[in-house]
Order: sequence, then C-alpha cells, then structure tokens
Amino acid sequence: MRRILIAECKQEVSTFNPHLSQYADFRVRCGQELLNYHRSVRNEIGGALSVFDQRADVEIVPAYSACFITSGGTLAADAWQRIAREFIESIRSAPPVDGVYLCMHGAMASQEELDPEGFLLAETRRVLGDAVPIVVSLDLHGILTDRMVEHSDAIVAYHTYPHVDFFETGERAARLLMKILAGARPVTAKVAIPALVRGDELITATGLFGDSIRIAQQVEAGPNGLSAGMFIGNPFTDVPALQTYSFVVTDNDIELAEREAVRIAESFWPNRHRMKVPLISLDEMAAQMRQPRAGTVAVVDAADATSSGASGDSNAILRKLVECGYRGRTLLPIVDAPAVQQAFAAGVGATISTYVGGTLDARRFQPLAIQGIVRHLADGLFRSESFGEVWDSGPSAVIDFENFTLAISSRAVSLYDRSFFYSLGQNPRNFAAVVVKSPHCQHHMFADWCEAMIPVDAPGSSSANLAYLGHTRCPRPIFPLDHDVEFHPIVKIFRRG
Repeated sequence: MRRILIAECKQEVSTFNPHLSQYADFRVRCGQELLNYHRSVRNEIGGALSVFDQRADVEIVPAYSACFITSGGTLAADAWQRIAREFIESIRSAPPVDGVYLCMHGAMASQEELDPEGFLLAETRRVLGDAVPIVVSLDLHGILTDRMVEHSDAIVAYHTYPHVDFFETGERAARLLMKILAGARPVTAKVAIPALVRGDELITATGLFGDSIRIAQQVEAGPNGLSAGMFIGNPFTDVPALQTYSFVVTDNDIELAEREAVRIAESFWPNRHRMKVPLISLDEMAAQMRQPRAGTVAVVDAADATSSGASGDSNAILRKLVECGYRGRTLLPIVDAPAVQQAFAAGVGATISTYVGGTLDARRFQPLAIQGIVRHLADGLFRSESFGEVWDSGPSAVIDFENFTLAISSRAVSLYDRSFFYSLGQNPRNFAAVVVKSPHCQHHMFADWCEAMIPVDAPGSSSANLAYLGHTRCPRPIFPLDHDVEFHPIVKIFRRG
C-alpha cells in the first residue's frame, strides 16, 4: 500500500496592485473536506484523485488546501505567516507517507517572501526528508525558481492557455508520482529565457507559443520523457526570478533533458516580438465605439484583469465612455464594496447617488459619481461556467446608470468567463458593448460571437503595456523592457540523490 499525501497552496498576484491580499481571500480546506470538494470539480487535485482512486494500492492522506478565491495583490505578511504555518503543520502532523503531490500556482508573492512556493517546498522537504518523492503541479504563468526545482523531484505544468487542462495536469502529476515510486529517477533541465510576453500568440491552440508547447508534449510522451513544458511567468508578479523558462524532466537521461530544454527555448525566442498586444488608447477606443455596429463589441480591459491579480476597481473605460457620450447599452464589471453596501441599504428599485471605482487602487482611479437604479442584489456565491467551482464575489449588486449596467461586486472575482454576469441575471449578448476584464477567455465566451474585440491601453496593475508598470526586481536586461536583449541558452540541471 502506497500512502500519498496531497496538499495545496495557490495564489497568483500582481505586485503592482497596491491592495494587499488577506487570509480571508483564501478558501482553506483540510482532511475529508479537501477530498470531497476536489472530487466534485475538474481541477488539478480532482485529476490526481481520479488516478489515485483507480488504484487499490494507494491510500490518500489529505493534508491542507489554501486556494485563493481569485488573484489579487501581494499577500500580507501576517496572512502568509498563517498560511505557511498551517501548511507545514499539516505536513508535520500527517502519518508517514510514501509520496507527495503538491498543487501550486507559481506566481505567488508575499510582503516578506518573494518565493512562497519554493519556501513551502523546502520546508516540506525538511519535514519529510530526502527519500520521499514530491511532485508539484504549476500554472504555466508560474515563475520557476531554482528552489522550487531543488526541493521537488519533478514538476508538471499546464499545457494550455487559456487554461483548459487543469484536470489533465493533475492526472499527469499523479501518474508521474507513481512512476517515481515504481523506480523512475527524474532529472530536470531548465533554461531561463529573458522575456516577458503577452498577446494572442500565447493562445496555445492557435498562436506561436503553441508550437513550443507541442514540442514539449512530444518530449514528455517520448522515450524517457517524464514531463516538459514552458513557464511564461506572470509579468505582473515582479520578483527576482521573473522571466520565461523551458524545462524537461527525463528518467535519468541528462543529455536528453539538456538537448530538449534548449530546443524548446530556441523554438520560443525568435517569436518573442510577436508576443505583444496591439493596444489602442482610450481616445482611440472612444472613436471606435462611435462607429455604427450591428453586434456586441467587447472592450477588453486586461489592465484590470482580476484573474491576473488586478484590483478590479478600474472605472477608466466607464469614465471615457461617459465623457465621449457613448449611448450604446453597456455592461461593465467593477469592484466597489461601499457602492454595494449602499445598494443593499436602499433595496431593489431604489434610485441612489453613489460613487464607483477607485476604492482599492486610488492612485490609478478616482471615484466616479453616478445616479442609478438598483436592479438586482445577490449574495455573490455562484458556480463557475468554466469548471463548476464555487466562486464568491461577496455581496453584489446591479445598478443601471444611464445606458450603463454596472455589475458591482464587493470583492474581486475571476472574469475570464461570463459566470459573474450570469449570476446577476445579465447576459452579455443583450448589450451593445461589454467590458471584458480578462486578457483571454475561451473563444466561445466572447470572441466567437462578438462583432469586435477592442484591446485598450487603460491604466491598471495588470497592463499588457509592460513598460508602464515599472518593474524593479526582475532580471535585466529583459524583453520587451530593454533593447537589443540577447539570448544564449544556459542549462541548469537538477536531480535528487
């Protein structure tokens, strides 16, 4: 009987978001509750459990899960200390185990620890010793630090963007752990690439980045391949290791790992110049919005993408549309707890005068005065359209202000699908325009049926205009922040034992 411990700690942050994340921004589950939840959704742990549950020789030890409700700003020091303490205590108090599966993100950062995943892996290794294999799954927007690779036996990363392979990534991680327990001897090669990239070419099904991922998939499926992929990092998590990485894990084949990690990296580097977003200014957006349209226009405000760590309280596009006199019926999401409280106090049908925007990122956004009618109130609990997970926007309200329908939440919630709108009784198809606060969504969410997708260079802590953000910690020189950046592949090899 193999005893497998499962634990999770996941958050993606924008260090440019001034609003700190707190402990309350996580859902914490332990023991049987952890298993019950993850068996009900198609995420990484759900995929791993689907593999382990088929084996009569595996006993699951559910330890601890702290999973962010949505991405946010840097994790506050006291929140990080509590989560780290609870995580490590759950490892320490578990019975002896034969292997460990850790589900992480890779773009987490706290006020006092800029590599939380590496810290937790190092502490887990310190508690369990060198003999217990550890496999960790990560988002391809993670930042692959040396410490993370040093203290795990193998890593597995998503192969899709937009991400649709959560479940499959968990399956791959579980199967890899079982291979190690059966005698595989993993060796990892990692290549750092000085680039921060954004844009449609990162869509793996259609973009150039997908070519590099398909090479990695071939390597992983080939002789002696255990895992392979790329980490393009989260450009908004400005930490010392932030850049792009290729990696290959093989079964005791250093030469293969080195060669293929370089091949994947070299397939990526020439395409970097096309991995940018052709943004238009707010004024250009206003001009385009005045053009006659037959269908819905999606105004893409990726600079305030809550799933990328932004605050969600940007009113920049709303303000510009009001200023330019746009009259099309428009649906906009925004985070503003005080406005929601006022709507609840007034009740459905009431007309209220309030302000929206600028409650979290006051340096970038100033509150906008509105007078509107409260149309809908909700508790903010709903299931994700994408994966069936329970999401929580906090108490939420719909306020109609002139030709604008404002979907207002008390807290940030992911907006890479239409779940939040649907939870408030709003169908984006019924509007002339919809503001989409996500850089990319699955195609059917908006792009398939919208007449146009307009990417706007608005202010925000997850702006694709990377030079605007002001990186201070990541390695330099780096594309596109610096000119004439050179790349000469250097391979780092990691192996345990």
